[in-house]
Amino acid sequence: MDAQLGTEGRPVRIAIIGAGPAGFYAAEALLKQPNLVCLIDMFNRFPTPYGLVREGVAPDHQSIKSVTRIYDRIAADPRVRYFGNVTFGTDVTHEDLKQLYDQIVYAVGAPSDRRMGIPGEDLIGSYPATAFVGWYNGHPDYCSMTFDLSHERAVVVGNGNVAIDVARILVTNPDKLAKTDIADYALEALRQSKIREVVMLGRRGPAQAAFTNAEIKELGELDGVDVIVDPADLELDPMSAEHVKTDKSAARNVEILRSYAARAEHHAPRRIRMRFLTSPVELIGENGRVVRVKVERNELVVDQQGGLRAKGIGVYDTIEAGLVLRSVGYRGIPLPGVPFQEGSFIIPNVNGRVIRPRDDEVVLGEYVVGWAKRGPSGVIGTNKPDAAATVAAMVEDLPKLPGIPDKNRDPERIVALLRMRKPDFVTYADWKRLDAYETARGAEQGRPRIKVTTVPEMLEIIHGRNS
Repeated sequence: MDAQLGTEGRPVRIAIIGAGPAGFYAAEALLKQPNLVCLIDMFNRFPTPYGLVREGVAPDHQSIKSVTRIYDRIAADPRVRYFGNVTFGTDVTHEDLKQLYDQIVYAVGAPSDRRMGIPGEDLIGSYPATAFVGWYNGHPDYCSMTFDLSHERAVVVGNGNVAIDVARILVTNPDKLAKTDIADYALEALRQSKIREVVMLGRRGPAQAAFTNAEIKELGELDGVDVIVDPADLELDPMSAEHVKTDKSAARNVEILRSYAARAEHHAPRRIRMRFLTSPVELIGENGRVVRVKVERNELVVDQQGGLRAKGIGVYDTIEAGLVLRSVGYRGIPLPGVPFQEGSFIIPNVNGRVIRPRDDEVVLGEYVVGWAKRGPSGVIGTNKPDAAATVAAMVEDLPKLPGIPDKNRDPERIVALLRMRKPDFVTYADWKRLDAYETARGAEQGRPRIKVTTVPEMLEIIHGRNS
């Protein structure tokens, strides 16, 4: 009979797909388990780790990015290996990993975006905020995009932190951004930008806004930027008024917004105009490009679950704009061979254990963490308790798992497979070489780093062909 998994004689072999915050926090929780002997391999699509910390956190929020010091300590543990530039489903398959690992953890986030579902959404000049965020952060999937910033007004649809981020980046003085790790090409484009006003549209009221107190407060502290709010938009319906009595965060958001509405002088060269209870219903184009946004006024009504939803009241107006960025939510995408739940766009699970949606049967040895588990909610730190909960289920399951055959337990088997399938895979030592290159270039200009934004160039630097 095989020995129990997770012991010196039979260490549990674990694959983590994705090297963002959720993946690193899962690894950390596993390493901290008492009396558990484990070997962890992390697989990531890009050579660069950290996920949204590198590719999603706004460049003017450098303090948030300091969390990578924790991830570096995790990666330095001898029980952890990193395999970057490896795509799940192509370079390694679900079947490959099932043969070589006792447990698999999916930490793949929610990389796609939700659509508004209105006419004109696909006009030139209309984009998901995910693309714009990826563009200014040097994400390899978006670094070749261009955004027309030659118009005076942009519209941002959404009322969460990402919407705030893109609005802020559009109006922030480029000289301030020049001290960050923003992608060089984005910095140059923003220096040439003619955008002077960003209109933010929230379909519900200020009490339901999803942004945090810190994000909305930061807008009012931007140099050369007025934040304009119509006092009428801040009149709360009875249910919203009750809500802010019990929700301190919502109450503080409304308080900050009221302080903006009370400002009488608006002479700054750039501005953010925040509108609530307003939804886009059509993007209007000329010659295939967006030029106006038709919006409808909303009211809040009680839905069947007792919550408040926005309902149009048939009052319309238009906003001239040459750029529209929708930030109405992220969504997961299916992984080859892995269950997926349409509608909620997550990997279906119970307490982090992957289940088959057709019969709710648990898939033995497969788990999920982060946004792929719960949907796109919370901040980076939210992933830590989320991962710990999944790891608790993993440890609980170990006595019931047969594990892979002992003949497949050699850690070098996956290395041999990658050398055959993806010979230019990247180790953590390789990443640190690229990291040193980026930070050295940044130091020359007084910046945290200057990002390399294409995978071929990353590999050139890692392999010493570019110095």
